Amino acid sequence: MDTQSLQAFVAVADTQSFSRAAEQLHLTQPAVSKRIATLESQVGTRLFDRIGRRIALTEAGNVLLPQAQRILFSVEDSRRALANLSGQVGGKLTLATSHHIGLHRLPPLLKQYTQRHPEVELDLHFLDSEQAYQGVLDGTLEMAVVTLAPHPHEQLQVIELWRDRLCFTCAIDHPLASHAKPQAHTHIHTHQEALSLSALCHFNCVMPGAKTFTGSLIAQRFTEAGLKLPVSMTTNYLETLKMMCSVGLGWSLLPEKMVDSELVELNVDTAPIHRPLGYLVHTNRTLSNAARRMIEQLEAARENKEAQ
Repeated sequence: MDTQSLQAFVAVADTQSFSRAAEQLHLTQPAVSKRIATLESQVGTRLFDRIGRRIALTEAGNVLLPQAQRILFSVEDSRRALANLSGQVGGKLTLATSHHIGLHRLPPLLKQYTQRHPEVELDLHFLDSEQAYQGVLDGTLEMAVVTLAPHPHEQLQVIELWRDRLCFTCAIDHPLASHAKPQAHTHIHTHQEALSLSALCHFNCVMPGAKTFTGSLIAQRFTEAGLKLPVSMTTNYLETLKMMCSVGLGWSLLPEKMVDSELVELNVDTAPIHRPLGYLVHTNRTLSNAARRMIEQLEAARENKEAQ
């Protein structure tokens, strides 16, 4: 059983398509079909059912898939371990980040990294944090810099780098804007009482998706108070959320750095809500020298910030 056939098998299983698997592997479709046929003759059974245009794993295919993934993971790990011996920092670094971190936290770090290590091919993926976790778990990503999950995972090493304070915010002309916190630079002072969470729930809000780590963190605060969030619209992109909030589609919770002159921060009677941001790698994976250098740079950036 050769690794090329296993690679083709895993790609077809993932994409459920011979043509998409061929694109992913930079091969022709007949070459992928040939590798699958070779593998099927080696194991003595069909691995895929071809139902019209649909491709589905047979029972044997389902048994082989986790084993094939494990074998390919081990082979890749061995390659990395051997490449690391040279001490060279090169090759490909497959890194995922969320759109928000990619826009607001990583640019100076990535610029410095590419200047220091020009031989590294940076394969950057913009993904929702939940997808990035799955990518690191199944080995398609070497590391991710994302919003961290509320619960630890035994197969992942997760390191917090930053904490985002989430601000209750709305447009400057929203009915709730009279409850804005006083802004030092505007010299506007308000004597309005702080809003309760239940008072907020009388107005529509725009929020991150309920299944996102940030969305579930926010929902938890309201659930604990016995309240249901009046969500009128959702999006997983915080930049889009900010736009929706600034045009008056509802109040929202956004990272402190995103609250600008189009928005006001509301004075709400509840403890601050923070979300942890950081990086994650697989505990059983040999990290490439390129990934180690990236981690060193992320750690150094955190230490510099703490020292300031």
